[in-house]
Amino acid sequence: MSAGVGFALFLLAAGVVALYAGAELLVAGAGRLAVGIGLRAATVGVTVIAFATTAPELFVATIGALDVSTDIGLGAVLGSNVANIGLVLGLAALIRPLSVSETVMRRHVPFMVFAAILLVVLGADGTIGRLEGTIFLLVLAGFTAYLLYYVGADPAPAVDEPEADEGVDARDIALVLGGLVTLVVGSRWLVSGGTTLLSALGFSDLFVGLTVLALGTSLPELAASVVGALRDETAFAIGNVVGSNIYNVLAVLGIVSLITPISVSPETLRFEFPVLLAFTLVLVGMMAHGRRLSKLDGAVLIVGYVVFVYLLFP
Repeated sequence: MSAGVGFALFLLAAGVVALYAGAELLVAGAGRLAVGIGLRAATVGVTVIAFATTAPELFVATIGALDVSTDIGLGAVLGSNVANIGLVLGLAALIRPLSVSETVMRRHVPFMVFAAILLVVLGADGTIGRLEGTIFLLVLAGFTAYLLYYVGADPAPAVDEPEADEGVDARDIALVLGGLVTLVVGSRWLVSGGTTLLSALGFSDLFVGLTVLALGTSLPELAASVVGALRDETAFAIGNVVGSNIYNVLAVLGIVSLITPISVSPETLRFEFPVLLAFTLVLVGMMAHGRRLSKLDGAVLIVGYVVFVYLLFP
């Protein structure tokens, strides 16, 4: 038992190191890539990077639903979305106040709110089946088409940097891909170590999904957004979280529910669903006020997340 716990702690430490390294590579490559192809960082963050950093949630939810129970997948998505708002944006805003662009508020945030409401409505009967999964994926297709339609209308502003005229550089693409792979590997190490520790203590599948797996699968977003804030890429941080929350619901739960129906417990309907809606609406209210997330907003979000995790303990 002690050897297993020791190895789990080693995986936790290795995961943290890999996540930081991957985030550095990802943010550096994505920022240069955005300039090279004439896009704003927020647009890159809410599309390519947000979808890519959702890969851990998709992997954990699918494998967990097939091998353990659908509680793992649903818990990972719900917990991850709450962690993205409360922990990821909370920490990023504490590091540096986050400016919210008009593009994100007008084009992206409404889809995040709609996805959260759609999840609550479709899961209200206690089951998310193939019909609901199809609806999620159709909405995702509409969201993607909407972004592609408007992406040409939102070119990045001109900058006085030599890189701005060089177009797409293979090195930038390699940085993004290398960062994504490192983030996924690091998140898997951390999730594996954390799950081993909690399982040894006898916690339920839903609790493991809502806490360790949710936090672990949110670490790519956390690492990318925190590093983005440190590098003053605040638009990237906001776009990454907004896009990730959209893809978590529409893509992850859409795909998993097509594979196997997801059961929604009465406890989830009474607690986790309302909490997800509350965090989402509070975030929208904060962003709408002055088009920024202040350090005070960040502190409030972190406190809210800590309270959420505390209330999860049996």
